[in-house]
Amino acid sequence: MSAGATGVGSLPGGDAREAAKTATGSFEDFPYLPELPARGPGADMIGRSTGLLVDMYAHVEPSGWRISDRPGRDTRRARSWLGEDLDALEEFTQGYTGRLKVQAVGPWTLAAALELHGGEAMLQDAGACRDLAGSLAEGLRDHLADVRRRIPGADIVLQLDEPSLTAVLLGRVRSASGYRTYRAVDRQVVEGTLREVFAVHDGEVIVHSCAPEVPFGLLRRAGATGVSFDFSLLTEREDDAIGEAVEGGTKLFAGVVPGTDGPLSDPGGSVMGVRKLWRRLGLAPGTLAESVVVTPSCGLAGASPAYARAVQAHCVRAARSLADNPE
Repeated sequence: MSAGATGVGSLPGGDAREAAKTATGSFEDFPYLPELPARGPGADMIGRSTGLLVDMYAHVEPSGWRISDRPGRDTRRARSWLGEDLDALEEFTQGYTGRLKVQAVGPWTLAAALELHGGEAMLQDAGACRDLAGSLAEGLRDHLADVRRRIPGADIVLQLDEPSLTAVLLGRVRSASGYRTYRAVDRQVVEGTLREVFAVHDGEVIVHSCAPEVPFGLLRRAGATGVSFDFSLLTEREDDAIGEAVEGGTKLFAGVVPGTDGPLSDPGGSVMGVRKLWRRLGLAPGTLAESVVVTPSCGLAGASPAYARAVQAHCVRAARSLADNPE
């Protein structure tokens, strides 16, 4: 079995057709729906996901995205750009059958980023967090149905971006003033909310975070089938949680290739750390190809277009190296 490779989500530039061509051409076996934040507010990860919400709206303030009473220009722009991206992806996936990844921001990172009318994060209001998660779940259900209609042969993989999840769990999200932090959210509440949002999709659901201390165990218990992370941030303290996750069938989307411009090592060198991890955990080398998907360490929005293309091709070669030489 060949180890898989895919992108994380964002790409540089603002041309939807060029991005779709790159994402589908680089990853013929596991393409994804690109995000192009350089276009401006509404194309960024938070704005794009507010456009998915049902009966909940947001607009841009100097401080960031804030909840609105009704849809406005920013909501319309976010929905328009998503539609443009889907049109382009549909064009380049005619007749495609296989795995296809779409991304949205998860409920806790969204709650940490979206402001209530007074300027504080929704995170401080438990009722607002529940409403937000329900609205997001409904929006994701509609979004996934739209993707299925457009690309009927796709086996959709839903990726929820949760870079703020660890900060939410540890009480590290800063208030509007910056002088204090919001109280840590109970782990059972976090897990339960994630489980409810994951339930909108009956296929693979992976959670992406390029922050340190990804809570592998919590995500596995909540029902995530895969975890996407920056491999360079792993420490040996996380070995037990990763080992349990892999043995429980969780896929690792290992971000082993830097997301910003720089020299690329040889493909085999890029996945050397994954092989070492497997040996440390005492896992059978033959399980590497079925357990690991190779990705960039994070989104590629900050990369040059040439480097973004090179990184994605490099991920495919690195995945091939991992499958061909697991030891």
